[in-house]
Amino acid sequence: MEIRRAQASDAPAIWSVLEPVIRAGESYALPRDMSREAALAYWLGADRETFVATEGARVAGTYYLRANQQGGGAHVANCGYVTAPEAQGRGIARAMCAHSLETARARGFRAMQFNFVVSSNARALALWEACGFRTLARLPGAFAHPALGYVDALVMFRAL
Repeated sequence: MEIRRAQASDAPAIWSVLEPVIRAGESYALPRDMSREAALAYWLGADRETFVATEGARVAGTYYLRANQQGGGAHVANCGYVTAPEAQGRGIARAMCAHSLETARARGFRAMQFNFVVSSNARALALWEACGFRTLARLPGAFAHPALGYVDALVMFRAL
């Protein structure tokens, strides 16, 4: 597996990773009917660096890195990660998280914060905790899960 900066030519593969997650509506606070164009504009936005994890020629995951806030909060990073459904359980997300922590440090960030981790996403929670993140806040019923109803969202943080 290799993790590298995303290129414009990766857009179709990134969409193939994002679309099932967006359509499922279980882990990201994005509209389930979000268009390809809107999703790629969000994921590849000018305010972030986007990376892909590849296995051979295939994109198995993607993440973005950005400042969580502007001005006085710009020293705290924020990321979003998605692994292709068929690539889950093989360490792709763990490798992307490790890469993002190293990259954030190299970019001068002092901490990383996840603003809205859906509490029912047990695999992500376990991974983020294993990577040194701790829950700072619980937002009761903040996420409308399509199968579970209203579930909590967590704010998670770690120093770099």
